[in-house]
Amino acid sequence: MDVLTNDRLVDRAEVVVRQRMSGQAAGHGMDHVLRVLKSARAIQAEAGGDLKIVELAALLHDVGDAKFHDGVERSAEFAREILGDLGAESALIDHVAHIVDNISFRKGIDSSELSLEGKVVQDADRLDALGAIGIVRTIEYGAAFGQPFYLPGEDDAKTGVGHFHEKLFKLKALMNTDAARRMAVEREEFMRQFLDHFLNECGGSR
Repeated sequence: MDVLTNDRLVDRAEVVVRQRMSGQAAGHGMDHVLRVLKSARAIQAEAGGDLKIVELAALLHDVGDAKFHDGVERSAEFAREILGDLGAESALIDHVAHIVDNISFRKGIDSSELSLEGKVVQDADRLDALGAIGIVRTIEYGAAFGQPFYLPGEDDAKTGVGHFHEKLFKLKALMNTDAARRMAVEREEFMRQFLDHFLNECGGSR
């Protein structure tokens, strides 16, 4: 069956990603991928771009996350492999792989310029680190990798609270699209309110 002419490439890619990411958690499992996919679709509806590229890049962006592959980021490699096996055209594979390889926060200035589709997916991925979900993911990550959420009086320690300031509160300013910026404002404000309440109840400060 020709998956492209029957417009089933996205559906089939999702099936493969579900299999590949089975059991992967710490805030970077299939639940995260599906939330990014949902947000990417919402942003694309306003910002534009090729929906199929957006959907595939959202589905594949964490399929080879370094945290689960001995510190080696393999998502672009796996994206090429999966899409190739599904019969996708080479230009589409190259586009999706480029997005997957360049949207992460940790790549920073080393990343290549993203297409509109890439900017949409990058925004969707960053949004999932904010708001109520962002708080839960930070706690899940800490529990999985032995990082405490808060250590009173140890400002230099790696903690979840520190992660809010070192990364998460910087994401709003990094959004590419107006739609994502609007969502980020609300989500960041919720996180700041949570952190204020948390530190108040702990009787401490960052």
